[in-house]
Amino acid sequence: MNLFFVSLGCDKNLVDAEFMLGTLQQEGFAITDDEASADIIVVNTCCFIQDAKEESINTILQMAEYKKSGSCKALIVTGCLAQRYQTEIRTEIPQVDAVVGTNASDAVLSAIKQALSGNYYENFKDLGGLFERNGARSVSTGGHYAYLKIAEGCDKRCTYCIIPYVRGAYRSVPMETLLSQAQTLVKDGVKELILVAQETTVYGVDLYGKKTLPLLLDKLNEIPGLVWIRILYCYPEEIDQELIDAIKRNEKVCHYIDMPIQHANNEILRRMGRRTDQQTIKQTIKNLRTQIPDICLRTTLICGFPGETKAQHEELMEFLNEIEFERLGAFAYSCEEGTPAAEFPDQLSDDTKLLWQEEAMELEQEIIFEQADEMKGKVILAFVEGKLPDENVYVARSYRDAPDIDGLVFIASQTELFTGDFVKVRITGAMDYDLTAELEEGTYESTK
Repeated sequence: MNLFFVSLGCDKNLVDAEFMLGTLQQEGFAITDDEASADIIVVNTCCFIQDAKEESINTILQMAEYKKSGSCKALIVTGCLAQRYQTEIRTEIPQVDAVVGTNASDAVLSAIKQALSGNYYENFKDLGGLFERNGARSVSTGGHYAYLKIAEGCDKRCTYCIIPYVRGAYRSVPMETLLSQAQTLVKDGVKELILVAQETTVYGVDLYGKKTLPLLLDKLNEIPGLVWIRILYCYPEEIDQELIDAIKRNEKVCHYIDMPIQHANNEILRRMGRRTDQQTIKQTIKNLRTQIPDICLRTTLICGFPGETKAQHEELMEFLNEIEFERLGAFAYSCEEGTPAAEFPDQLSDDTKLLWQEEAMELEQEIIFEQADEMKGKVILAFVEGKLPDENVYVARSYRDAPDIDGLVFIASQTELFTGDFVKVRITGAMDYDLTAELEEGTYESTK
């Protein structure tokens, strides 16, 4: 039977989707990219912020139309929106045949079988433990990089965040499971592993009694054929000397850290439930930049938190101007029902939130453009991901660029390059967030 699968939201949700897809392919389902001809449609949803919630709902409604006009016999909804709004989905979208929660992804096959038998199906396992992740996995990122989800849930309970309510407490994936997954991915052609979790820096505390990310990096670094290891979602207060040392000693670990700070004003950080302050953030950044001079730091911000004043926003802007992050994403605060911050007084207008978001991004744009100009003439390693049609120009990423969220490197080369190649290039210029480059003479050796 033909199956159409759409996964929305973050890379962590994508990993769940890839395990579900792997299971279904192993059971003989044929994956199609044509929803109109699909017998089964699965929508893996997100509800992190309002925009994501609306996208998930709209996608379910669009797919529900194929129960009427297409060949769809079973519509399955999984993921965070399913976990959070299971009753509403059942009562308000009757075309949905099964709803599967965030910790029951391994029940997707049962959901489909029950739906095809005409039975409504629900599965919401307790948000403790982990669903089975040792089975087949269908990597959807092109085959040369993949996300390695090292933990589920979160214990931080920031006041604006819904994740602990739909994903549960922090649960680390056992290291032996992760190493087995990583070895399989690399054997299948993956050359860059991107470590993700709601927070990667406290990996292992629940299982081993201490932060074990440094040891995991040591073990992953030993895998033959793996070239890059990238770390996302590191909370600044958890970045300690042991982690910095692990990044320094393991040559495969990219000098890149995604470190969401959300704000720089101490009062806003306190009201957000963040467990740090501006001075601690500054010291962490100083430690990283002193010990790893070529480190690339990405961060995310929330603009327009309830009660935030113009003066507090200006303090954030001054902080950004001083620190000059290499990469940054700013988001307007999204009021999520069920979170403490949703009940805070002095909710700001959408106009104010969007204005402050725009100001933060405009400042960061100036910083990034200036830093890009300073890259000219440098020789770096680039990861080839494709080619522009009808041009001798290849699309790649540097160690400073995570997929989909950062910039690209466009390589002019008369030599044929292949997706998955790592090549040395000399930076020739900048185009906004992207760099231009040429192949460094005498350095190319195809990995094919």
